[in-house]
Amino acid sequence: MTAFPSSTRVVPPGSDVPQHVAIIMDGNGRWATSRRLPRVAGHAKGVDAVRRTVDACARRGVRFLTLFAFSSENWRRPPDEVSVLMRLFITALEREVVQLHDNGIRLRVIGDLSAFEPRLRQLIAQAETRTAGNTRMTLSVAANYGGRWDILQAFRALLAERPELADDPSQLDEEALSAKLAMAWAPEPDLFIRTGGEQRISNFLLWQLAYTELYFTDALWPDFDAAALDLAFASFRSRERRFGRTSAQLAADGLAR
Repeated sequence: MTAFPSSTRVVPPGSDVPQHVAIIMDGNGRWATSRRLPRVAGHAKGVDAVRRTVDACARRGVRFLTLFAFSSENWRRPPDEVSVLMRLFITALEREVVQLHDNGIRLRVIGDLSAFEPRLRQLIAQAETRTAGNTRMTLSVAANYGGRWDILQAFRALLAERPELADDPSQLDEEALSAKLAMAWAPEPDLFIRTGGEQRISNFLLWQLAYTELYFTDALWPDFDAAALDLAFASFRSRERRFGRTSAQLAADGLAR
C-alpha cells in the first residue's frame, strides 16, 4: 500500500486538477424550503448532485473524492429528518453501488459506524468489498464522522498498539498518529469545497485540511453540477501553493503558475 506523507512535511506535486477533493454538501434543506417543499425533498434531490459530482470528478482525473454526508453533530436534527437520511443512505447503497463498480470507482465509508443499524452496516461492508479492487477513483463517504472524533480515535488506537508512548510521549510523531486516522490510506485533500454559502469547516477532516485550499460557493448542493465544479477547479488553479516557501523559490524551481 502506498504511503502518502503529510503535506506539512512533504510538498505534493503541483497539478491543475486536484488529486483529492473534499466536499461539505450543504444547502439541501434550504433548497427545499425555498421551493415550499419539505426539507427531506432537498436531501433526496441532493443524491442527484452526488451522482453528477462523482461522474464529473472521475472524468476530470480526480483520484480521491470525499463527501461529508452525515456528521456526528447531525444526530441533533429532528428525528424524522435523521430517519429519512438513514433511509436515503440505505437506498443509495442499494441502487448506486453497481454503477460505481461498473465505472471503476472504489467506495469507502469513514466514521463511527457503530451507531448505525445492522442493515446499513451490512450494506456498507458489502459495497466496500465489492468495489475494493477498483482503481479509477476512490469515493469516500464520511458518515457519523467528526474531525475531533477522528483525532481522538487515532490517539486511542496508537496508544493501544504502543502503550509505551504513555510513558515516553517524545516518541510520538505526526507519521505515527496520521497512520491511525480514518483516511490514512489517502493523500491529504488539495481542494475543500463547501456549498450553501456558509464558510466553516464544521469539524470535517480537521487534521487533514491543514494545507488544503478552501473554496466556498453560494450554490446550494442540489444545484451543484459539473459547471460549478469547474469554477472550483479554476479557483484552485489560480492559487499559489507555497507550503512555507516564497514565490521566488517556486519560480526558481519552475513551479510558479
